[in-house]
Amino acid sequence: MLHEASFQLHILHRGRILTQNNFDRILLSAVEESLASSLGDSSKQAIFFHLESSFKLKKESIPSNLGEFEQALKGIFGPGAPYLEKLITKRLHQKLGIQFEEMKSQNFIESIDSAKKHLAPKGELLTQ
Repeated sequence: MLHEASFQLHILHRGRILTQNNFDRILLSAVEESLASSLGDSSKQAIFFHLESSFKLKKESIPSNLGEFEQALKGIFGPGAPYLEKLITKRLHQKLGIQFEEMKSQNFIESIDSAKKHLAPKGELLTQ
């Protein structure tokens, strides 16, 4: 019988193995730090409350629901959402130790996926 953990692909990050779960924690940390640095800690907490109460999106589930998170940011911040998305993406790249290259053709989710691909060994993708 296979255990759920056996389905996780492990990749190297700074000489250590990085699982999907660890990537999600790093991504969530990037979200928290970006919101706090741009809006302040009180506003960050208010946004997380609003995400949960109005969009039914818990903070912990953001990494596995990036599409919903992206839509919620647009609902809350309108035309200011891309600025926050860029901050989050930059912070994620910084935390992973990879260079951030802004590509106008990439949306928020594609930028996050690109970070995963930079970390994965050739031919392998980080998946659940």
